[in-house]
Amino acid sequence: MTAVSSPVSEAFRPAIHYACKNTWLNDPNGLIFHDGTYHLYYQNNPFGNIWGNMSWGHATSTDLLNWIEQPVAIACDESEDIFSGSIVWDQYNTSGFGGQHTAPLVAIYTSLFKKDSPHYGRQAQSLAWSTDGGYSWTKYHENPVLDRKSANFRDPKVFRYSGPRGSYWVMVAVEAHDHTVVLYRSDDLKTWEYLSSFGPANATGGVWECPDLFPLPLDGNEDNIKWVLTVNLHPGGPNGGSAGQYFVGHFDGVTFTAASTVTDGLQDPARMDEYLWLDWGRDYYAAVSFNNVPDGRRLMIGWMNNWQYGNEIPTSPWRSPMSLVREVSLVSSNGQPRLSQRPVWEDPGSDTGTVSYTGLDVDGFHPVEGGAAVQLIEATFVPGSAEEFGLVIRGNGAEGTKIGIRPADGRLAVDRTMSGNTDFHETFPSIDSAPLQAPGGTYDLRIFVDHCSVEIFAQNGQVTMTELIFPDPESISVSVYASEGTATVSSLKLTTLP
Repeated sequence: MTAVSSPVSEAFRPAIHYACKNTWLNDPNGLIFHDGTYHLYYQNNPFGNIWGNMSWGHATSTDLLNWIEQPVAIACDESEDIFSGSIVWDQYNTSGFGGQHTAPLVAIYTSLFKKDSPHYGRQAQSLAWSTDGGYSWTKYHENPVLDRKSANFRDPKVFRYSGPRGSYWVMVAVEAHDHTVVLYRSDDLKTWEYLSSFGPANATGGVWECPDLFPLPLDGNEDNIKWVLTVNLHPGGPNGGSAGQYFVGHFDGVTFTAASTVTDGLQDPARMDEYLWLDWGRDYYAAVSFNNVPDGRRLMIGWMNNWQYGNEIPTSPWRSPMSLVREVSLVSSNGQPRLSQRPVWEDPGSDTGTVSYTGLDVDGFHPVEGGAAVQLIEATFVPGSAEEFGLVIRGNGAEGTKIGIRPADGRLAVDRTMSGNTDFHETFPSIDSAPLQAPGGTYDLRIFVDHCSVEIFAQNGQVTMTELIFPDPESISVSVYASEGTATVSSLKLTTLP
């Protein structure tokens, strides 16, 4: 049964992020652009607002900002739950699922087989197809198409590879408990041949899930293509619980080789800052990219929650939002390739006001005008003598979320211990941090604030932190501060969003 909403919990419903109307969601699945529409499928419990009855929910958008919830796309049944996966446009009907003039969409998903199935206890890969643009789906009668007789083989991301070895489908999946990414190839999406494996490497403090593999030009140079392998894990994140990491290297159509790894095998807690994290916050997980995006753009979205407390966040009847969609690129940083992430965002043209400041010298705690429950904050700080400086958002004097920079430590920190409702789970009130440097001498932050979240993009998106917060609806003040010294806010712009 779906939970009954209350005025307080419904007040947390996001304004600029996607959430279901009255059910649970988690990992994004089947992300694809097709016939002018972006399709977001996701793990969904159609019958309640906690995890269970895994099916594929569905939402659509033409601009990646405004989403329309659609009926459940692929439903669980008595023999299987529908776990994570991906969708491809089978342009040349290699699968044979299309008609004479119709190229099908094909979903490749993990079947979690139940007691009523002869495959009970296994996770294996299955197919479904659509010939109406992704709104109705038919399961393949010979599922599963790839079975390793494993209880933890899941989360296939499939894409079309074309290179010196030919053109074929590639599947990237995981053996979750082995901390291993496994790669397969196919000509028809039905018959799969093993290619290679990658891992364990770097962060292995929890199961590996939801991998992705894609090419990106380094610094925009199409003659210098690198491949990025992402893999999510829980627990084992840099600030506790769920997180995603990535590797940069080479893929030759058979094997992914990382340019370098920090550790092989066991995770080293002393070297967490050396691992490459998709996001340093507590609430960005299972991030994967869209297939078939025009102009070769690489767009990603993640689940904005954490398995430590995901079922218990204080919202109803819905539970769990998605992050903003991010465009990722590969840039050189200190001579090494690193991801840069920018939110896909266009000024909606109907904001209710912008307040700007320049040249604010800060010593202590100073409220500013322009605070709102939903807003974009753009700030540039110049360090002075202060040990820490930054912003307090969604405040009211008694509560607030502190976003601080500690230049001597080279850290960005988010303190949500006084952010509002924090007592629903013992691990939620936290002070989370990420390494942050300012080679040019200034710190640039772009912060998206919503009713229950804050997404921070620092230094042109080379460091990101995503955190859920649950403040009082009336807590909308913004303040700047500097502790144990002074700092300068060279520019500050606060834009209220509808």
